[in-house]
Amino acid sequence: MELGNQIRKHRQKAQLSQEELADRVYVSRQTISNWENDKSYPDVNSLVLLSEIFQISLDSLIKGDIEVMKEVIQKEEITKMNRYGTIYAMLFIATIVSAVPLFMWLGTWAFIPWLTLWASVMYFAFKVEKVKKDNDVQTFKEIVAFSEGKRLDDIQKQREIGKRPYQKILLVIGSAVVTFVACMLIGLLMHVFLN
Repeated sequence: MELGNQIRKHRQKAQLSQEELADRVYVSRQTISNWENDKSYPDVNSLVLLSEIFQISLDSLIKGDIEVMKEVIQKEEITKMNRYGTIYAMLFIATIVSAVPLFMWLGTWAFIPWLTLWASVMYFAFKVEKVKKDNDVQTFKEIVAFSEGKRLDDIQKQREIGKRPYQKILLVIGSAVVTFVACMLIGLLMHVFLN
């Protein structure tokens, strides 16, 4: 990041020691040292005070750091989506696999743990969808590109936008088929084991 160098450069230009700058920004000398060595980053109030003390615009002070911050945010979003997706997949599999054993062992009481597990699946599905919506990724190709830290070019993006309605219809049909098959298997297994 460039901010540490910017603070050091402007502090020296203003002929201020770290202690003097710390007093004017209402932080400790160690905090100024941490900022200059990129060990920590000033909060918004401190950035505003620094820009006033150095008599430069906030843009000039943080110049160069904006792109780095965008990359950090992008990486955080990718990590978040991958983490939520993994949790969602594991819970979804657990929901399907646990249905028959739960109902065999607990009977109608199995609805309580099974619905709790299902609610957890829905929660993480919602979290994944929120990350996808916030980053405007909806088709499989867009999601894969996003999870690899890339973006599609404009032509590819327009092609993917054209596919979205069809993919949503297929997703609904596929989900309905999987649900129907799972329910039939659960019913069949319960019938076989209970009789």
